[in-house]
Amino acid sequence: MRKLPFLNGIKAFEATARAGSFVRAAEELHVTPAAVSRMVHILEDRLGVPLFERKANRLTPTVAGGAYQAGLTPLFDQLASLTAQVTAMAGRRVLTVGVGPTFAMRWLIPRLADFQRSDPDIEVRFATGGAAAPFNEDWTCGIRLGDGHWPGLAAERLFAADLAPVCSPAIANGLKKPQDLAKVPLLRVAHALDDWPRWFAAVGMAKVPAKGPMFEYYGQALQAAADGAGVAIGIRPYVDDDVRAGRLMVPFARSVPKGTQWYLIYRDFREQEPGFAVFRRWILGMARVHDQ
Repeated sequence: MRKLPFLNGIKAFEATARAGSFVRAAEELHVTPAAVSRMVHILEDRLGVPLFERKANRLTPTVAGGAYQAGLTPLFDQLASLTAQVTAMAGRRVLTVGVGPTFAMRWLIPRLADFQRSDPDIEVRFATGGAAAPFNEDWTCGIRLGDGHWPGLAAERLFAADLAPVCSPAIANGLKKPQDLAKVPLLRVAHALDDWPRWFAAVGMAKVPAKGPMFEYYGQALQAAADGAGVAIGIRPYVDDDVRAGRLMVPFARSVPKGTQWYLIYRDFREQEPGFAVFRRWILGMARVHDQ
């Protein structure tokens, strides 16, 4: 007969050790900090060994606690993955896509109606925690910019990620050659500060500094460019629809690869999940059309 330890206490302990406090563990577990603390105390009593050193405003795992957490966290990760696999076998037609906010707003959401026409019974949910957020086991799939290598995940290429300056038609009229960019504000993205230097290097202007307002996301910089605030570095496929509609213009023909590409990423077991199978066929088809 299998003898299991105090499972609620183990769950509370693992969350606390990983989060570093009872408060953050309580937020994750949707209980009170006092309840988490109590469950950890009960677990320590039953194990007969302290798991934390309790200091003012800080919890530090003991040697035993550190060893216990190091073994427990992978087990919980495996349990989450196994649960996702079993859920997928139920044939649920719910699709959760982990995607950055700019990709969602500038490419995926404008095409959502087309996907829903292909299969209106699939419930689509978006998790827009950011393109650099860790892959969440609750997601069906994700859309990421990278080199195609994510340990434990399948990756299928969607688009190239080419860079080129973009701006409003009014500003484009005053840009005859790349050197004219020195006369206008250059809009920058905080997490992609190498975009302008990469493009400048390709046109022989490696020593030109990029100066201008800085934004947290590409979408903000591109909106500012469309509104005439300056010139932004556009990245495919973010700018393609606006360029076709005339809201943005590409003043120079030269584009350069960003060095990474867009991929659809997912766990292998999701491939036969009904909702994901439909989405995967649809987005790969849309990507082929878009790249032509």
